[in-house]
Amino acid sequence: MRTAPRLSFIWAAAVLATLAVGTTPSAAQNWPTRPVRFVLPLGPGSGVDIGSRLFADRLSAKWGQPVVVENRPGGDGVVAIGSFAAAHDDHVLLVSPTSSFTAHPFLHDNLSYKPSDLAPIARISNTIVTVSVPASMKIGSLQELFALVRAQPGKLNWAGVTGALDFLLDGFLKGNGYDMAKVPYRNPVEAANDLAEGRVQVYEAAMAIVRPQVQAGKIKMLAVTNTARAPSEPDIPTVAEAGFPALTVDGLVGVFGPPELSAAARERIAADFRAVSSDPIIGDRLNASGQILNIGGADEFAKSIDAQRAQVAEMAKKLGVAAKQ
Repeated sequence: MRTAPRLSFIWAAAVLATLAVGTTPSAAQNWPTRPVRFVLPLGPGSGVDIGSRLFADRLSAKWGQPVVVENRPGGDGVVAIGSFAAAHDDHVLLVSPTSSFTAHPFLHDNLSYKPSDLAPIARISNTIVTVSVPASMKIGSLQELFALVRAQPGKLNWAGVTGALDFLLDGFLKGNGYDMAKVPYRNPVEAANDLAEGRVQVYEAAMAIVRPQVQAGKIKMLAVTNTARAPSEPDIPTVAEAGFPALTVDGLVGVFGPPELSAAARERIAADFRAVSSDPIIGDRLNASGQILNIGGADEFAKSIDAQRAQVAEMAKKLGVAAKQ
């Protein structure tokens, strides 16, 4: 007489287990259920901002929910990343260059977030990063530039805005015995303006930052640090082609979610980014803003981030800088 209740209990438990197994894919299909927010560590008009707004517009139509871009520049990316991590909201995503945070453990004490707070979802583009000089220097190549640095130790300066790009350049210079002083800047546009006027002699930065002064004839781009040439500037060599492969670094840009976001939802979001990227306007606008459309999945993106972290750690070792946490 007691068997029936027991069987009923087992049957009910089995039904609940089946429902639970089906919850994640179903929830992923229903995501988003409310407005989505993209948090950016860069200001309006930056290449990442332009790309984020292009994707936001198309994803809003696809998802049937508003997608709001929130610019939170400053603090070497810590402000934006800390805000994203503190939200603990699966409808708040971070859109960021990886160079905004891969050097953080070596640069900042008491960070407001942990690396595990950033779950890679998808790579969306590569920022084109250039090594540039004032046009007035009449330098035509990286070989000429570093020959001049050797010939005039301590007389040339380089502009830097805190981050992985500066960390890698600093390690390269000191590791190869190039005696140059770093002039720190908070505002990358100000650094580009001073480069144009010859107040600093070298600046490694996103092409979008220096392009206005390049077009004005005041800055010359000597090379791109990316592994491939920029489609928009096919005549500019890569640093590897110019004879300095140690300067190679790709400007990875991608989307991150909180760890609370299910794997199924992350896969769905990555697939949706890939789907809307087929719009040719996105690729054209990214090229015009100094970026290359380069969609990749979560695993591929995570491996690229790990490789960049390893590159930064190697430079930290050369600089004698220990991780602060």
